[in-house]
Amino acid sequence: MAISKNKLKYIRSLRQKKFRQKYNKFIAEGDKLSLEILQSERINIELLVGVEEWVEQYRPLLRKCEETIVVSERELKQMSALQTPNQVLVVADIPTNTIDEAIVQSDWSLYLETIQDPGNIGTILRIADWFGIQHVFCSPDTADIFNSKVIQSTMGAFLRTRIVRITFEDLQHRFPDVPSYGAVLRGKSIYKQKLPSNGILVMGNESKGIPAAMQAQLSGLITIPPHRASGMESLNVGVATGIICAALRNQVGK
Repeated sequence: MAISKNKLKYIRSLRQKKFRQKYNKFIAEGDKLSLEILQSERINIELLVGVEEWVEQYRPLLRKCEETIVVSERELKQMSALQTPNQVLVVADIPTNTIDEAIVQSDWSLYLETIQDPGNIGTILRIADWFGIQHVFCSPDTADIFNSKVIQSTMGAFLRTRIVRITFEDLQHRFPDVPSYGAVLRGKSIYKQKLPSNGILVMGNESKGIPAAMQAQLSGLITIPPHRASGMESLNVGVATGIICAALRNQVGK
């Protein structure tokens, strides 16, 4: 069955945030990511579009899709956001993630303050998944998690992470006894700071960091000390998140 112009237009529209919000849908592409979504019990798939060979190979998994359309490679390229389309594209419902209060109160979570780069967000979600950090909270001004660039760069990590958009004030109000630590340039060394077994790690905007007013509300400020021979002013926020999470897990032993 050929894909209609209206369906093609609809899929393309989901590249824009306003239409993702309007329809509550996102798109994901590629063999590996599509298979993870197909196998996830959390995600409802409205539409799967794939080349004939791929669709026939995975036909038994496609029963959960509301609609499946076989297309040519040329048609797939017309709707793809990738430079090199990869066999299949899915349109799925944006999942509703709830906060597990017991986990927040007993383990570590991440808070992303106005992080804008989709690649950085994707990297941070993969890091959270790697280190078993189950909650990633996002400020209202953090870039859309379901931007197709973020989704592709997470390599499926978004399926295993509770991603919740919430103001930091509301998060503190909900969990007043959970300590919070912000990653800044002039904080206490992560290797010298004694950290509790639970808390919220705040990572700030790529260029502006964590606002001063927000820093004043935190339990502590931490940093990754550079080597004495380093000439760098700062680290990429994704890289910094990975280093701190590794140090944190090593210290608290979870």
